[in-house]
Amino acid sequence: MEKRRSLLSAPSHLEYGHLPTFQDDGIDLLELLSAIWQRKMHILLATTLGSVIALAIAFWLPNVYTSTVMLAPSSDQQGGGLSALASQFGGLASLAGVSLGSTAIDTTAIAIQIGQSRQFAVRFVRDHHLEVPLMAATRMNKKTGKLEIDSDIYNTAEKKWVRKVSEGESVEPTDWELFKVISKIITIEQDKKTGFITVTVDFLSPTIAKQWADWFVDDLNAYMKVRDQIDAKRNINYLKLQLEKTSVTDMQTIFYQLIEEQTKTLMLSEANPEYVFKTLDPAVIAEEKTKPKRALIAVLGTVLGGMLGVLTALIRHAICRRRIAGT
Repeated sequence: MEKRRSLLSAPSHLEYGHLPTFQDDGIDLLELLSAIWQRKMHILLATTLGSVIALAIAFWLPNVYTSTVMLAPSSDQQGGGLSALASQFGGLASLAGVSLGSTAIDTTAIAIQIGQSRQFAVRFVRDHHLEVPLMAATRMNKKTGKLEIDSDIYNTAEKKWVRKVSEGESVEPTDWELFKVISKIITIEQDKKTGFITVTVDFLSPTIAKQWADWFVDDLNAYMKVRDQIDAKRNINYLKLQLEKTSVTDMQTIFYQLIEEQTKTLMLSEANPEYVFKTLDPAVIAEEKTKPKRALIAVLGTVLGGMLGVLTALIRHAICRRRIAGT
């Protein structure tokens, strides 16, 4: 009982005037603004420095020009007699060991995949001797229009690669290195809605970009043409052998029709240079650069510099505040 009375008579911290005090750890916006204002010169200096660095980078980056070719699947690949035979006699042809193929969409898709492949890209670079401009060019001389070659990578006088590489690596660019670079410069894509194909080339020289775009389309058409010619000749030889072995009239008729269509494929491929892709909008020499966006780089550099300045000011304010609180 006495113990209970002592507890009841003990002073309570909840009585008026004896409320516990808590340290306010909230963010004082006015204090932060004051800290920023006190260090405004430091923020201005950081902003200016960021702007200068961004401008230096923007003007150091070389101009890049874009050349684009708009293509459509060639009318010779739009089905025709071979597709009709594929639907009518495809099963028998498969039994005979002959592939008739399918539609133009398949041919176009195959051509696009080949254009994106490492084998075709490296072959394109090697056939046109693009290794030096691809790997050693730094920028285009605006007065002469010629590419400037980095002498630390390639010696133009001796026509020799002199770049520094790790022990065991090749001084001359490997196929894998060429593919990594060319795949970033030349792209081929198809619009899923329209079916049109776009070949885009980004390079230091507008003239060279246009030339490479033309070469790429020509080489891809030529590659697909040779590929189909080889397949057609092989199919014709095989069908002739099967024709000699069979005495069934219906099978002979089918074989004659298959041989006829394969022969048409050979004739069309030899007569049409735009075998797979027909040019709708040819490449032109660009008059304006595509990259870099110097104004955007300068704005981003200024903003980042200002943000870094404000962040530094707040960090210094927090450090000073802790030191004062510690004393």
